[in-house]
Amino acid sequence: MSALSRHCFAGFCLPGLYLPGFCLTFFVSLCIGPASADTRVALVIGNGAYVSTAQLPNPSHDAEDVAASLRRSGFEVIQGVDLRQADMQDLTIRFARAASRADVAVFYYSGHAMQYNGVNYLMPVDATLTDEADLKRFVRVDDIVNDLQQAKNLRILVLDSCRDNPLADMLKRSATRAASVGRGLSKVEAPRGTIVSFSTQSGQVAADGTGRNSPYTTAFLKHIEEPHEIGDVFRDISSDVYDASGKTQLPELSLSIIGKFYLNGPVSVTIAPAAPQGAPRPDPCASAEAHWKAADTIGTVSAFEDHLARFSSCSFASLAKARIDGLKQKVALAPATGEGRMFDGNWDVTVNCASSGKALGYTRTLSATIAGGVFHAEDRDPRTNSTLAIDGQVSADGKTTLSARGLTGPSAYTVNNSAPGSPYGYTIDAQFERSRGSGKRNELRPCSFTFVKR
Repeated sequence: MSALSRHCFAGFCLPGLYLPGFCLTFFVSLCIGPASADTRVALVIGNGAYVSTAQLPNPSHDAEDVAASLRRSGFEVIQGVDLRQADMQDLTIRFARAASRADVAVFYYSGHAMQYNGVNYLMPVDATLTDEADLKRFVRVDDIVNDLQQAKNLRILVLDSCRDNPLADMLKRSATRAASVGRGLSKVEAPRGTIVSFSTQSGQVAADGTGRNSPYTTAFLKHIEEPHEIGDVFRDISSDVYDASGKTQLPELSLSIIGKFYLNGPVSVTIAPAAPQGAPRPDPCASAEAHWKAADTIGTVSAFEDHLARFSSCSFASLAKARIDGLKQKVALAPATGEGRMFDGNWDVTVNCASSGKALGYTRTLSATIAGGVFHAEDRDPRTNSTLAIDGQVSADGKTTLSARGLTGPSAYTVNNSAPGSPYGYTIDAQFERSRGSGKRNELRPCSFTFVKR
């Protein structure tokens, strides 16, 4: 084992070691029984016995079973069930300290959660919510992501928490006009070396299920101990949930990892004759992951269809098909009444972003359609290769929260001096009248939107 381990770095494996006369190839997992030298920590929380809102039957079982599974995979597990505010804060502090000494860190949460102004919050069982000040009693997902980043090699965030939350409706009624209380959770882009998995798409609500575990956790428990590459494990989890739900629930998955990581699996050593030194065959899927991230950021049917056309036999093909089915289903389920379709037609959209800090201001125009109450706009600037796609559902009273995603252009126009081609996303609170509309961007920088029907 000691000679073998010298060829494994940062929890992933070198593709092979060539010696005269033969080829020695290693496939090494992050955990190889008791001989593993990496440190793994996990915080597993299941909150279901809520005092001020609907109780959930699954989270206590979900947490118990996930904790046992992770322990079998070599994790030191910090576990909590039905945590009050103080207890939840204590465990997240313990986890932050443990993650700073770990090679691999996992955070798993099952229970109620919500988004407010694009920020995701996890809910202790004793939390009340009468106005936005009460959100200080909740745990911010952004803080958990920051804690995870202390781990050296691999970080995993799992939220089985997009259940329908009645308290969110109470906050929506008390919130100021400028605030946005979204449905489900807001999308979290995975930082480098991180996997983020939500039980359903951002802005959507997940099912509780009727068994011991939720549909998402059932799939998680089925696959997490398999001896497969960790990205494939989470893709299999997503596919299982999508199939088991009758194609109504598709987990949100964001991966930003370099190399191949394994949580489980024995060492496999294969000795074979050396291959002739010829030109290597190009891998047709080599750029599939990068293209998928761009397609997923744009989030339109045409973007996913383009990915399928280029990479039909690669890892993300099934997810691309699922996204296409989901987007088409949204259009099919759009309101059919005359009142719900009063905004249908072609619209001109003007985006005006004022200068913010060192970021330059700009104005952008694009065309949009509303069909059956479903709003869609998409634009690509051929000069800068920047993209912008806006989607959402316009209600009969004209109110909507739209979702904008795309790829940045020149760095001078971005708040964080982002490299050209970087993915971004934000939400827009908008109000439509018969032939006009207006809106404003909720996150990061001030931008106004003007909608004019043709």
